[in-house]
Amino acid sequence: MLHMDPLDQRIVSQLVTDARASYAEIGQEVGLSAPAVKRRVDKLLDTGILQGFTAVVDPEALGWGTEAFVEVHCHGNVPTDRLLAGLEPLPEVVRAYTVSGEADAIVHLRAADIHHLETALERLRGVEFINRTVSTVVLSRLLDRPPQA
Repeated sequence: MLHMDPLDQRIVSQLVTDARASYAEIGQEVGLSAPAVKRRVDKLLDTGILQGFTAVVDPEALGWGTEAFVEVHCHGNVPTDRLLAGLEPLPEVVRAYTVSGEADAIVHLRAADIHHLETALERLRGVEFINRTVSTVVLSRLLDRPPQA
């Protein structure tokens, strides 16, 4: 199991707030030198607690502003690795989760417009082991909160 001590948690919290903060700025907030912060960040990256740094871009700015959540119901019992292999080639699938309940998985799709979304849904339904889908199109995003440390 991955573990962070309270100082690591404070460092991660600073990075979540501002991933562009320098090690010196973070060190000033948590009471460490810049090299000590760097060593801890490197350790957090090595252990997989921190999984990387990325720019977050509004999907609408990229032309992918239409989204839907889709319940996926499979024929029989489909192993998760096979489910992943069937979903991964579809570029519109931005997230996928196995879930409890009637559905086998929930898929988050993004598309350029409703026609593109319809095409993506048809390709999703064409995956050999998918029996049926239940789609919910997103009308507006009420809350989009980044993970908290």
